[in-house]
Amino acid sequence: MGGVAALARELGHEVEGSDQAVYPPMSTQLERLGIGLKQGYLPDHICADCDTVVIGNALSRGNPAVEAVLDSGRAYTSGAEWLREQVLPGREVLAVAGTHGKTTTSTLLAFLLQAAGREPGFLIGGVAEDFGVSARLGAAGDGAGRPLFVVEADEYDTAFFDKRSKFVHYRPRIAILNNLEYDHADIFPDVAAIQRQFHHLVRTVPGSGRLVVNGHDARLREVLEMGCWTPVERFGFDAGFEWQARRVQADGSAFEVRHRGRALGTVEWALLGDHNVLNGLAAIAACAAAGVDVAPVLPALARFRGVKRRMELLGQARGITVYDDFAHHPTAIATTLAGLRAKVGAARIVVAMEPRSNSMRLGAHADALAPSLDDADAVVFLARPELPWDAQKVVSRVRGRARAVADADALLAVLRETAGEGDHVVFMSNGGFDGAPHRFLGLLQGD
Repeated sequence: MGGVAALARELGHEVEGSDQAVYPPMSTQLERLGIGLKQGYLPDHICADCDTVVIGNALSRGNPAVEAVLDSGRAYTSGAEWLREQVLPGREVLAVAGTHGKTTTSTLLAFLLQAAGREPGFLIGGVAEDFGVSARLGAAGDGAGRPLFVVEADEYDTAFFDKRSKFVHYRPRIAILNNLEYDHADIFPDVAAIQRQFHHLVRTVPGSGRLVVNGHDARLREVLEMGCWTPVERFGFDAGFEWQARRVQADGSAFEVRHRGRALGTVEWALLGDHNVLNGLAAIAACAAAGVDVAPVLPALARFRGVKRRMELLGQARGITVYDDFAHHPTAIATTLAGLRAKVGAARIVVAMEPRSNSMRLGAHADALAPSLDDADAVVFLARPELPWDAQKVVSRVRGRARAVADADALLAVLRETAGEGDHVVFMSNGGFDGAPHRFLGLLQGD
């Protein structure tokens, strides 16, 4: 929604908005763009002369602001529908879907297209370090065809009045299907329901387009078996896939790119882990599908700085390295920590974890959470009193040392006792975490 607001501002609209929790980096970006922010969903926060209200999918019937909009009879729409109507017409859309890696892969794809001189527009669910924003319109035309627009294509539902997945609105010509696992337990009863939504996306990609699909993912294969009308290129580590990555460094910091058996070059970059190798390979394949000769732009990835809150290195103090990561699913947690472990070797990894996503809070991933932390030497859970499942059961199953605390202040106190020189401390949450990552680094610097 912050990216939608930024695009509306770039189109010349006067924009303001409200959220239940306003925190960086998105709040900082919006303030810089001159977009007024208000805390809380209150009817008074919607100005009387507002032409259109764009309602995010976090709001439901019964919300005072929603009820005020409906009672007033004023125009309202969803973020995905607004994007489809106001931004995407006339643009060639490249959509990035998947349970994990959407933000990083979308940013990589936009970065590669930029390196190739294509000036893409984009809407990404995070603030890209190399662009400084989460969304932009991009070039109106670059002489190489229709202007390009990269969109992070989320399977979560659109709005209280539109229960379709957001990505069905985007009508891409090129779509990346990165992976598919069970998530969003608040709206999907099982993985089959998510697969049906992914197939709805597949149905919208034209025969002249391209599907770039993770060849290792059995659930995505099942989606394509429901019907596919678009050429498919698979990516992964197997030589039989159209796009293959060969590991040069075990930690994922270097890999060779091959297309149909032909070596195109080697990527050396700051990202870690097999999951990021696959993210990068998917972006490279989609970039090629858009008509870019990718071999000359591979070296540009050495300059890629990533996305805020995706294993973002916040700093070092007293020999302790602090990271901020947007973690929301056990698989993402495990692959992120595996990549860090491959880099740091025997150094201690300390994780501060907030189970905050809807699926996490509902306990849908409780059984898988402890094994996902096997590469951590110590874990501190922020188990708020309203968490509806027993965090101690997870704590007891963690391989390393583990504790659960009730608030961020207690978490910071435990971390100060636990972390020592040479340690790597990773904060994992898909929310504001009460500012804990920056507060902890500040405490270390103060010490």
